[in-house]
Amino acid sequence: MGLTRRQFLKMAGVSGAGAVVFAGCNIPDEELWVQSPVNLPEDLVTGVDNWYATVCRQCASAEGLLVRVMEGRAKKIQGNPDYPTNAGKHSARCEAQLQELYHPDRIAQPMARDGDGFLPVGPGADPYADSLEWLVNTLDSLKGRASRVALITPPLRGHLGQVVSRFASDYGLRYLTLETLGEGVLRQAVKDVFNADRLPHFDIANAAFVLNFGSDFLSTWVSPVSLARAYGKFRNVEGHERGTFVHVGPRFSMTAANADRWMPVRPGTEGVLALGLAKIIIEHGWADPQAVQAVTGGRGGAALEAFDIDRVVRETGMGDYFGVDEHGVSKAIPKIERLAEDFATHGPALAIGGGETAAQTNGLQNMRAILTLNYLVGSVGQKGGVLLNPDSAVPSVPASAGGASFNQWRAFTDALRSGDIDLVIVRGADPVHSLANLDFGGALARASSVVTFGNFWNETALRSTIVLPEHTSLEEWGDDVPEPGPGHQTLGFQQPVVRPVLNTRSFGDVLIQSAERLGVAQGPSGLTMQELVRSGAEELFRQNRGLIIGATDAEEYLKAALSRGVWSDPNTKGPQAGSAPEFDREIPSPQQDGNGRFFLVPYLSNALGGGEGAHLPWLQAAPDPITTVVWKSWVELNEKTADELELRIGDVVRVEGPSGAIELPVYFHPALPPDVVAIPVGQGHKENGRYARDRGANVMSILGWSTETTTGSSAWAASRVNLVKTGEHVTMSRNEGTTGIIREPHPGEIIGVTTHAQM
Repeated sequence: MGLTRRQFLKMAGVSGAGAVVFAGCNIPDEELWVQSPVNLPEDLVTGVDNWYATVCRQCASAEGLLVRVMEGRAKKIQGNPDYPTNAGKHSARCEAQLQELYHPDRIAQPMARDGDGFLPVGPGADPYADSLEWLVNTLDSLKGRASRVALITPPLRGHLGQVVSRFASDYGLRYLTLETLGEGVLRQAVKDVFNADRLPHFDIANAAFVLNFGSDFLSTWVSPVSLARAYGKFRNVEGHERGTFVHVGPRFSMTAANADRWMPVRPGTEGVLALGLAKIIIEHGWADPQAVQAVTGGRGGAALEAFDIDRVVRETGMGDYFGVDEHGVSKAIPKIERLAEDFATHGPALAIGGGETAAQTNGLQNMRAILTLNYLVGSVGQKGGVLLNPDSAVPSVPASAGGASFNQWRAFTDALRSGDIDLVIVRGADPVHSLANLDFGGALARASSVVTFGNFWNETALRSTIVLPEHTSLEEWGDDVPEPGPGHQTLGFQQPVVRPVLNTRSFGDVLIQSAERLGVAQGPSGLTMQELVRSGAEELFRQNRGLIIGATDAEEYLKAALSRGVWSDPNTKGPQAGSAPEFDREIPSPQQDGNGRFFLVPYLSNALGGGEGAHLPWLQAAPDPITTVVWKSWVELNEKTADELELRIGDVVRVEGPSGAIELPVYFHPALPPDVVAIPVGQGHKENGRYARDRGANVMSILGWSTETTTGSSAWAASRVNLVKTGEHVTMSRNEGTTGIIREPHPGEIIGVTTHAQM
């Protein structure tokens, strides 16, 4: 029902507190007639702000948010204090959703290809309906050849994940999910080590010692806001001493920068170090005897005989990185021995791994060795250790979602090139950019039709037959089961907080309506995403548990759920892990693509992610937490290596990789190992709006094709590259100058003991 000005003013005088109430868990006494202002008169000026709870969709962790709305306009975003994973905190990417909502480059209406360009769909009375009519007719004509239709999305959870997977299954099409730097190896390792299908809750907040291999959990890994919040408690919690943190990995990341100790290793050798630590722990009697029996098959330390400390020092490169003492003994040896003792004797201790550690040809063996360390110190299923997450509270709502493997993407790309695909539907992904090393764009050109649901002209949209703009996350209904969860059942509720700004649709509603017209099973006639969200709340009402109490009927319960933005039940626990798995007897040597001098470590941008936020100027202007560079990409290089190559900050080099070459300016990184270079992912778009166009370079375009041998996931950190001077130099916008290292300056460079600005 519409809401008149008189009705709203009357209600505003009674319930001006808005939609969100945090005075305990009961139902608010007064509540607005509508849960979001989608029906408010646009010219209404009240001077009263309302806050609406919803869920962020800018990144995969899906944080709980509160959105401040005045006169029907979203003004401010902050974290929802009731949401268990982020508890009132939020990331810059969440904040930037406001810019996405009101972005000047948003596609305003359906667009169809016209020669080399695009024109608005028309001149019908409803261009969007006409576009969907064409899509449904095309799908109907291909029903007998459904394998020639493909659907591409990011990994999806919640009711939208249910709708998309059911549509794909009922219609029979190929469905692939895309993660730029996927975590398929981590998921398989969790399955192998803990017998769990969902990512666990790493209880950093209550740990006394954290040993991390590779994952940049304070910046981009899995659920960084949740983990960073836990890290703050780990460092400063009343009742126990400040926790100790050691980071192992080839790149000095934001997470490494916050560690008490950083131990650099060659990419792909982390598993060797983990088993070397296990050998020391077992031999000194520091491990749980039952766990030792399980992980060694009853053989004790003899099972790890191959992982003596000399081998660890040699293969990890730590011997080269740390050098030798005056007696010619490697300085790495006492560091490794101390690490083993500290991890085993300062419990509760927690071992975590991910990122470039998993993105190797031997990534699964690395990850299994690392995660199994938790059994040795009795941390599995214990406070301050690894807690397994329960299934979804609503059985029909998916609680976990991962990306397709690189081998699956390679097979699909070959199918495109062979002309085996007629129709490709893409929603919320840019495979042309993310799979540049496969030349996915060239393969996509072989499809008869490409339909993109999206709001910006990214590389995939530019190769489409028709582009259909969709609601942003602030304009649509949905829900989400956070992954990793907080260790108990949680369901977040997403509601529209503003009226749709442009002629857009909900992708979930489009699929539901298309399924109904095509005659494929998708539920009762007339179902919508809003009604699916309602059904989830009704299921929780019937269960009669959790933190929402006092509702007398399902409608009142839904109001409470939307007001809080989340349902959770702290009394639920995850399953018990099985017995400790036996350690792998050997870790195969990592294999790299290419024969370049340097190991290449790509990493997700702290602000841009894998490129999903590149079109938003707030995120482009957010300084990288280590280099402080903004608005471009760069190649990080050890300072001594740069001197050897006669390079200075801002010199442009050609980075030659297994699949191509890109040109980037150099940034000196004194903490980077001399045989490693690092490049952020996220830039290098030829399109994607005025703020992303032609900025930096796409590192994905030069990566090799190696995969983790068991899962087929991309070994995206297993490429080697060469650097070639181009003779060009650029000014890098950054908040600091040199690192204060004393040496002779290059021509034109300012050197001092403190940093200097170069903006």
